[in-house]
Amino acid sequence: MSTQTDVRPETQDTETGPDMFHYVDKDKMVESAVMGNWVIAICGYKFPVTKAPKPGSPVCPDCKEIYESLEP
Repeated sequence: MSTQTDVRPETQDTETGPDMFHYVDKDKMVESAVMGNWVIAICGYKFPVTKAPKPGSPVCPDCKEIYESLEP
């Protein structure tokens, strides 16, 4: 009796979203999540919203710096 094992290469799902999360206008974020439109983060990065960040998720350092420099 012999057993054959198939080896599948590791693949990464391209629909999981960005490596980092970006600061985006809340209304635009909701519209993107529903309609699939692309949004522009405050750092200039363009992307469609595919998932929501969880506490502790990595944040784009450029977005964070710009956001923290804005007046309240």
